[in-house]
Amino acid sequence: MTDMQCVLDVQAKLAECPRWDERTQTLYFVDIDAFKLHAFDINANTLETRQFDEEIGCFSLSETEGFIAAFRSGVYQFDDFNGSLKPYWLATYDQKTTRFNDGRCDAKGRFLAGTMYSPKDAFKGALHQFTNGQQLVLDQAAWTSNGLAFSPNNKIMYYSDTPNHIVYQFDYDLETGQATNKRTFIEFPRGNGRPDGAAVDSEGNYWSALYQGQRVVKISPDGMILEEYPVPAIYPTMVAFGGPDMKTLFVSTCRGAQTDEELQQFPQAGGIFAIDVDIAGLTEPRFAG
Repeated sequence: MTDMQCVLDVQAKLAECPRWDERTQTLYFVDIDAFKLHAFDINANTLETRQFDEEIGCFSLSETEGFIAAFRSGVYQFDDFNGSLKPYWLATYDQKTTRFNDGRCDAKGRFLAGTMYSPKDAFKGALHQFTNGQQLVLDQAAWTSNGLAFSPNNKIMYYSDTPNHIVYQFDYDLETGQATNKRTFIEFPRGNGRPDGAAVDSEGNYWSALYQGQRVVKISPDGMILEEYPVPAIYPTMVAFGGPDMKTLFVSTCRGAQTDEELQQFPQAGGIFAIDVDIAGLTEPRFAG
């Protein structure tokens, strides 16, 4: 694929958190606004869907083949795709204004998940870390937590605040899980897309889906935009590397935000798109417990 192609026309309201399972060659993703988790078997071209009772913002696969996921009401584990939910941490924030959004595991198997604060009149979005049954807040200064990713050597953590148009860097201590020295990595100009979900490739480049920007940008470790990849949808939401050689870039998109006129122009909005790239991505870490 030399151009972005729709590999699954699922017409999701808000497709997010694409996550590649290299063991089963399955692409998982959520539809936050429809309360759904999807499993797309690339080889068989089949889709399995699980319906929940509330928003599922993000998730990670577990070392034990199950899942850990962040919902509006808190963080839960389940042993398999259709397993019962077991509470890990119940939300202490106001669930009317706040829910979990973006997240993933670090290389030690800690689950990190950030919240979004819907009124957007204060920086109340927080980045939480979960490990060994404990919860820790790493940062609390965002409207909408997004773009969480780690450098290949695990010394840099990326974290974006989408409405604020900024991607941040932190120094990350993998042994302790501490994030320090917050600074701006890149700030995007208003009116040309906002940094949403992201992933880092094996050479350390940061790939960001630009919400309302109709493209994915590849950014060097020193903050220079190297390439841009047009997406046939106005609202790309997140990227993930996958495929047998980890050189397929999957892009989730949002349908619910598009107008009727925009849907006529981009009828596959809400689908999962993909393009072949030259640099392999990193295998996604799994939750250790």
